Amino acid sequence: MSEFPLRASVAVSDIGRAVAFYEGKLGLEPLGSGPSAQIADGGRVYGSGGALALNVYQSATAGATSATLATWYVDDLDDVVDELAAAGVELVHYDGFGQDVRGIAPRAGGGRIAWIQDPDGNTFALESDT
Repeated sequence: MSEFPLRASVAVSDIGRAVAFYEGKLGLEPLGSGPSAQIADGGRVYGSGGALALNVYQSATAGATSATLATWYVDDLDDVVDELAAAGVELVHYDGFGQDVRGIAPRAGGGRIAWIQDPDGNTFALESDT
């Protein structure tokens, strides 16, 4: 399987609200749209880092896990956190992770990490080696 591309898929409860978040707040560019179950325009495919990266689709299973679904590896975590905060994205704060007031924590093994959630509570990480 290691020779094939991998793309994360994320269930959302309302594709319109998801589009406002993923495109409007995160700035992801849609590469395509299509059906999801019985919803004619209920799915979007987004690119990140120059490749297909994320499939967002409307489903009754939206927000069913509290686990981190995908991680963006960024060069400058401070700049990315500032840009997201300016766009209205709130960082998630967890007890016991040693996060600063902005939501950035030291990462196990070095580097730093922060988390965001979409409107359905789907969790994504932002990581940096510095």
